Amino acid sequence: MVIISQHIEAFLCEYLIHQRGLSPHTCDSYAYSFLLLFEFAAKKYKVPPSSLMLEQLKATLISDFLEDLEKTRQNSPDTRNIRLAAIKSFFRFLEYRLPARLDQIRAVLAIPFKKTDSRLVSYLNQEEIQALLNAPNPTTRMGIRDRAMLHVAICAGLRVSELVGLQTNDLTSSQKSILVHGKGRRERALPLWQVTTTALRAWLAIRGETTTPEVFVNARGEPMTRWGFAYLLKSHVKTAMCHCPSLSKKRVSPHVLRHACAMIILQATQDIRKVALWLGHSNLATSEIYTRADPSEKLEAIEQIVPPHLRKGTFRPPDKLLAMLKASNNKV
Repeated sequence: MVIISQHIEAFLCEYLIHQRGLSPHTCDSYAYSFLLLFEFAAKKYKVPPSSLMLEQLKATLISDFLEDLEKTRQNSPDTRNIRLAAIKSFFRFLEYRLPARLDQIRAVLAIPFKKTDSRLVSYLNQEEIQALLNAPNPTTRMGIRDRAMLHVAICAGLRVSELVGLQTNDLTSSQKSILVHGKGRRERALPLWQVTTTALRAWLAIRGETTTPEVFVNARGEPMTRWGFAYLLKSHVKTAMCHCPSLSKKRVSPHVLRHACAMIILQATQDIRKVALWLGHSNLATSEIYTRADPSEKLEAIEQIVPPHLRKGTFRPPDKLLAMLKASNNKV
């Protein structure tokens, strides 16, 4: 019997960080996936998570766990696939460490990813963006911080990990541009709108002295977390709904702000390559989802098309008397 705890520790702390060089955010995502899996397995086998054996993590249990994610936790197929990807990565790691368990490992690796729907991206229009940016109270310290965070998030189209990880060293002396440490260790320099620079300067002026290098900190002077930003965003969306009711029909997450930035750039430049550069996409195909969501692209196309002629004709309704007689005849 193989205790799982020692292998998962080697996987998360040694393999992912030192050998593959993955970012802390990716490692956190992997760790959370196993937290959910081990809680599910421990409940099923009625044992402490630290006592779980590798032999208990069979393909059938993994499949039951994935189904539970969708039914109990209401996770989307995309989230289910993220959890499965983390689990498969761990079992590939075990292939060479535990060759005696190869049959079990291959059974887990054979679990297929679930097909997902290709939906249009959700984003905010100009009125909704302005209502959200106006929601924080600029007469309070936290309001000035939140206003700056929202402006930077929308202007730069940052992922939430990029936003909370932004450090003071990443700002130019004039705060007119920022250096973003993006996904896959790719860096990009982005200019800021003048209003965003003004909002950022207002926050830096009252941020105070702290040993924390991150630009945005919480009330205790600690770095803002992804969950902290999601919480304050939810609060400000609720405030903005009073001035812009259409927000009540949308699920506004931190990533929706990134989509809003992409749509602003696309509509202003009509160039998908600029969207890819701005958002830090490594593949241009990733940015094409925004062309499907932008109605102006279709309007330009339809204006250049010569449509076929419509055959003319005049509709004449049937005679009421004849219609009544036909209806009576059908009943007989």
